[in-house]
Amino acid sequence: MFFFYAIVTENVTGDGAAMSAAARALCSPEKAAPRRLPATELYGMKRNIRKVHAAAYAPISDLVTYRALPTAALPMNALDPFLFLNHHGHQVYPAGNGGLPFGPHPHRGFETVTFILEGDLMHQDSSGASSIITAGGVQWMTAGSGLVHAELSSDAFKEKGGPLEILQLWVNLPARLKMTPPKYTGLQRADIPVLKLAHDQVSLHAVSGTWWGCKGPVEPLTDTELCWMTWNGGAALELSIPPERTVLFYVVRGTFLVNGTTLMAHQLAEFGHEGDGLHIEAPEDGLLLLGHAAPFREPIVAYGPFVMNTEEEIRQAYADWEQGRFGNGDLG
Repeated sequence: MFFFYAIVTENVTGDGAAMSAAARALCSPEKAAPRRLPATELYGMKRNIRKVHAAAYAPISDLVTYRALPTAALPMNALDPFLFLNHHGHQVYPAGNGGLPFGPHPHRGFETVTFILEGDLMHQDSSGASSIITAGGVQWMTAGSGLVHAELSSDAFKEKGGPLEILQLWVNLPARLKMTPPKYTGLQRADIPVLKLAHDQVSLHAVSGTWWGCKGPVEPLTDTELCWMTWNGGAALELSIPPERTVLFYVVRGTFLVNGTTLMAHQLAEFGHEGDGLHIEAPEDGLLLLGHAAPFREPIVAYGPFVMNTEEEIRQAYADWEQGRFGNGDLG
């Protein structure tokens, strides 16, 4: 999944079968421990929300798509290191459909994290990695120095149809890691631990980082913590994210009240860096994508499927791709 945007200021496991039993276990709230925070005047305050941004409706062929990042009001590097977020669906495909439209295409310089909320997603790439991840699973791909991949629906989904909803997030890599070797990890629902919070009214699916003592199965190259959360109406929760870290907060479904600000489906909160506290309430059932990471504060140049630090590196990425240096792009 890629687009064209430019700004100056993105070894293999298959279906997750090798994951340990501990990674599959349900995280227990009794094991949860709050993050210990250094004493500064910014801690103990509610994190400020600068603005609430509506995702832009941007369908791709017959695929319902909302682009939450970037938008006309929110530049690509505004939530450094989170670069790009597409929300595909929700929609129901009929039997005999053509599936997703994302045939072979290249990437270099960042990571893609794809959350399959409903439906399935078949991954193939030029390193030889392949998998079909079903509802509740995640694909984490480090494009690094470059690969070609395809993101398509399985034959079973195209034959039978059904509901589909997918989120794809691009996470930048710092200059020192732009040319790291590519890697792909596919996780099924059973590989992702779930932590029950707020008297079992909130289910946190930990993908990376540690959430209340619950460790996600992915160990990213950078300090990036990601989860998604399902909420029952009436639930409330407090959490702390250090003020120097960038927060990713996107409402997939439902309505949330965050530090007194209302966010609805297809809206993203742009947080400032004052305060650490988030008080979240869900007046109705909902689903939330939540993450945080340390910003790199590096210039970026993004064009098409490549995210680098200079224009020369972008030109080199295109040259390398055209000369076949990303591996075999004949993925069928």
